Amino acid sequence: MLNIEIMCVGKMSQRWFSDGFEEYRKRLSAFDKVTVTEITEYRISDDTDSARAEAVKREGEVLLKRLRDDGRSVKVALCVEGRQYSSEELALLLEKTRQETSRIVFVIGGSAGLSEEVKKECTVRMSMSRMTFPHQMARMILAEQLYRAESINSGMRYHK
Repeated sequence: MLNIEIMCVGKMSQRWFSDGFEEYRKRLSAFDKVTVTEITEYRISDDTDSARAEAVKREGEVLLKRLRDDGRSVKVALCVEGRQYSSEELALLLEKTRQETSRIVFVIGGSAGLSEEVKKECTVRMSMSRMTFPHQMARMILAEQLYRAESINSGMRYHK
């Protein structure tokens, strides 16, 4: 059993996102232990580059503390410049992690993204798509893809 932590900035405020996420989290629990750590999203007073940078910096400080206290986990930053993984490649990453350390942490930033320091702390940078998604949707999509990856690893027909 793999221990998967989804560390994210902000709460799920839209019910349909949280319902979708919980459905895939429930399915995934047949394979892995899944925990979610939510970091408070820093509210910006105006939509300027400096305000967004301050939000990313403050959120990053909290994320870094938690990531650095984490020990031997594989740490994956979800970021637009990361490598795009197919479902099969994600399945291989989970299997490799299971063999090496049994714990993986996926980090999802807030609406302004992740700080460079957080990305540097992670061993993997993964992009879900070249498209941009709301961070709440990213959490739901990640849960579905993790379930799909584990269904590939177990030979289930879900992936077909």
